[in-house]
Amino acid sequence: MILYDPSLTMRFRDYGIMLPISPDRGEQTLDFLGRNFYPGTRGKSMPYPGPVFSIADALALLDGEGDIISRRDLERLHGGDYIAALYEDSGGKTLERELLNTYELLDPQGRPRRYEPERAVKPLTGLFTAILAQTAGTYLACRLALAEGPGFCYYLGGGMHHARYDAGAGFCLINDVATAAAKILADRVTRCRKPPNPGKPVRLVWIVDMDAHKGDGTAELIRFARERGEFAGPRRDEGKRRDGSGAPCILTLSIHMAKGWPLDSETLAAAVPGRAPLLPSDIDIGIGPGEEAEYTPRLAEGIRELERMTAVLTTTAESGGQSVPDLMLVVDGADPYEHDGLPSSGLLRLTLDQCLERDNFVYRYAADRDIPSAWIQAGGYGGRAWEPAAHFLQGIR
Repeated sequence: MILYDPSLTMRFRDYGIMLPISPDRGEQTLDFLGRNFYPGTRGKSMPYPGPVFSIADALALLDGEGDIISRRDLERLHGGDYIAALYEDSGGKTLERELLNTYELLDPQGRPRRYEPERAVKPLTGLFTAILAQTAGTYLACRLALAEGPGFCYYLGGGMHHARYDAGAGFCLINDVATAAAKILADRVTRCRKPPNPGKPVRLVWIVDMDAHKGDGTAELIRFARERGEFAGPRRDEGKRRDGSGAPCILTLSIHMAKGWPLDSETLAAAVPGRAPLLPSDIDIGIGPGEEAEYTPRLAEGIRELERMTAVLTTTAESGGQSVPDLMLVVDGADPYEHDGLPSSGLLRLTLDQCLERDNFVYRYAADRDIPSAWIQAGGYGGRAWEPAAHFLQGIR
């Protein structure tokens, strides 16, 4: 199934932000697939990958009500002082300051950069509401993947994986990826499909990040949560809470440009030890220029390493372990595509066929093992950023 809601679209130019981001990649994708968007299509017969759900459709299916993403959900992984600043608890213009920094809208001299506030039709601080809605979409995609059906949901949104513990970065104010995964675990969401584990709460999530840029914010948030004793780590001796009980686990894989931002020399020179981008994901795979043909084989080896980590985590003296997760959250970045419009993505240039090889490998891996998978559209810039996801969705069966 596909999750898409035009109300979630972040039209950055409405806020005076002149980033090279297409106003609605989701609409372009659905146009390519030959689907008009109509809320309420969830009960109709449609070709695989199934119906297009709106947020209201998803909530109706899941019996949801109230706030989808609460302030507590954000504070679960992000620092309390940072979230307080976004909610303006301290007064003043703290939210505006964080947005200016996150979207790099001022140069070192304080002059506007890719920012034309005189052209804005909405206040900059209004973007926070849209970001929260995007985060809710990622969480609902996970819920839909776990619900009855094919165990697959593609969300035409999300992917703010650079947001860190106490700051935004790389056009990401809130980390929807880590926040959604942590909420699934905290809410003890159950898998409602067929065996092996129907009705059992999700305890282990893989985040497979295929954006061109390293998922550094996600790595930091998960690492800090492990240090607080909230999640298990990749070694079995890290799998206990402070009270001695078993902890849930999120394992992270990031495959990305080997030297592009945030791993460029300027960013690394200013990096703080023990913080992003220096903290690794559980598996980091750097792809250098000219190594595009190795992308999917190296991704496959990374997945095999995740299997080995998972088996160690879940094996006990009383029972055998599992080698696959209860849920896979796939950050399906389109910015490795050779026609991407962001200059900082230029060190990784996958052809459309290579993008499809990547996506089809991950999709088939999950489907063949009956792993529910939630996909988020993530990075992609310029007028052709919709193409990889659209061709992928057209071809899957």
